[in-house]
Amino acid sequence: MQLEVTRDVFRLAQAFTISRGSRTEAKVLTVHISDGPWRGRGECVPYARYDETLDSVEAQIAGLPGSFTRDDLAGLLPAGAARNAVDCALWDLEAKRAGRRAWDLAGLAAPGPEVSAYTLSLDTPERMEAAARTHAHRPLLKIKLGTPDDMPRLEAVRRGAPEAQIIVDANEGWSAPVYADLAPHLQRLGVALVEQPLPAGEDDALVGLDRPVPVCADESCHDRASLPGLKGKYDVVNIKLDKTGGLTEALALRDAARSEGYGIMVGCMVGSSLAMAPAVLVAQGAMVTDLDGPLLLAEDRDPPLRYDADGVHPPEAALWG
Repeated sequence: MQLEVTRDVFRLAQAFTISRGSRTEAKVLTVHISDGPWRGRGECVPYARYDETLDSVEAQIAGLPGSFTRDDLAGLLPAGAARNAVDCALWDLEAKRAGRRAWDLAGLAAPGPEVSAYTLSLDTPERMEAAARTHAHRPLLKIKLGTPDDMPRLEAVRRGAPEAQIIVDANEGWSAPVYADLAPHLQRLGVALVEQPLPAGEDDALVGLDRPVPVCADESCHDRASLPGLKGKYDVVNIKLDKTGGLTEALALRDAARSEGYGIMVGCMVGSSLAMAPAVLVAQGAMVTDLDGPLLLAEDRDPPLRYDADGVHPPEAALWG
């Protein structure tokens, strides 16, 4: 088995801003695994919030033994970006070797399109209203918030897109009192979901707090080991393959979370269609699908995922799986 890692950069269509900062390009690692005639690919997006860099994740992958299986990975790499790219590359390799689609190998029904959120990055209320107006035709908008001046931004987006469903991502930027104060306004403005309102290390304050709008765990939920710490705090979990460490754990987390009564959101980092492709399998039937990474790019993989009025479609075999 031969393993190669490449660094790829994709320009964004415009600057993307959250409460932690801005970016103008997506820097990703692509893992290529070959067994000779067949070659599989997987992509990951190292995330500074989890102390990951391109260098550190590439070093993790380089430290793998010369031969291993997908079942070995959980014991070789922690949940995170490195394991994600390798796991997804192995799924792709297995599918190509078998001449079958990855969902068949996973014992899943053939996937269909899922309506995806489209993210409006953090900006002035005026610019966010203009962006909302431009994208008002989309059925689901996600707003990046998490600042002391969030209400004017939220009101502006609602004016710009009066019919769209809205979800809010605070990116750990609020406190419990701030959330409690905003919650009635979120409900009034028709917000369907609030993602990670409090810092992951301070979310015990959510226990016993009235949640008129469902609250979703993002930074607080990585893999199945996270679930016991979420009880009484969250209603929904956001599954991202760069957090779970790949498709294998993402599917297991989805099943475990559903069995414990959580709603499912499937999200992403800002990456290419190759990163989103395995997540489309996880997103089937999810409460919220947020796989808009390729829609934010000025350039993408070939072939890319297809997005249309029905949502994001399953990948072509030439892309992944």
